[in-house]
Amino acid sequence: MGTHLLGLFLTVAFAHFLALLSPGPDFILVVKTALNARRIDAIAIAAGIASANAIYISTCLIGVGALIAANSQLMSLLSLAGGAFLIYLAVHALSARKQNYAIADTASLPTSDRLKSSLTGKFFTGFVSGILNPKNLFFYLSLFTLVLTNDVNLLFKVVLGIWMTAAVFLWDAALAFFLSAQPMQRRFIRIAYFIDKMSGVLLGAIGLTIVKSALLN
Repeated sequence: MGTHLLGLFLTVAFAHFLALLSPGPDFILVVKTALNARRIDAIAIAAGIASANAIYISTCLIGVGALIAANSQLMSLLSLAGGAFLIYLAVHALSARKQNYAIADTASLPTSDRLKSSLTGKFFTGFVSGILNPKNLFFYLSLFTLVLTNDVNLLFKVVLGIWMTAAVFLWDAALAFFLSAQPMQRRFIRIAYFIDKMSGVLLGAIGLTIVKSALLN
C-alpha cells in the first residue's frame, strides 16, 4: 500500500471511529440491551447493526448509494420507515413493566430452540435499526467522497469496507461485553427500569424528529 493510500485509509478509519463514539439510535439500542438482557443478546444486536452498515458501506463504495440518496422519494420512505421503527422501539421500552427487569440466572435461560429464535430476533432488531437509519447512508456517502476516485483500486475499497464493518461490530460488541458483565448489570439493575425509560424517550424523540423531517421534505 502506497503512502497516499495509507494516509487515505488512516484518515477514513479515524473519521469513522470518531463517528462510532457519537451516541445515536444504534448506540442506545446496544447499551439498552446490554444492561437489561444477556451478553449474547447484545452481541446479536451488534452483529445486526454491523450487517446493516456493511450493506451501506458496500453500496456506497460501488456508487449505488449515491443513486439511492439522489432519489428524494426513496429517501423519504426510508426516513419514515426508520423513524417509525425507532418509535416502535420507544413504545416497547416505555410500556415494559418494572417487574420485568432482573438479571436472568442460569436456571431461567431459554432452551436451545428458544435461544436461537431469540438471537435471530435480536439480530433482526439490530439490522433493521441500522438499515432504516438514513444518517448511516449519508455518513458513508460523505466519507467516501475521499475514496471514490479513479486512483483508488478495488482491492483498497474492499479492504476498507471490511475494516469499517469489523470496526462497527467490534465497537458495539465491546460495549455489549463490558456493560453486560454481571458486576456492571448488578450496579445498574436498580435503575435499569429508568435507563430503559430514558432510552425509550430518546429513541422516540429521534424517531419523531426523523418522521417530522421526512414529512416536511
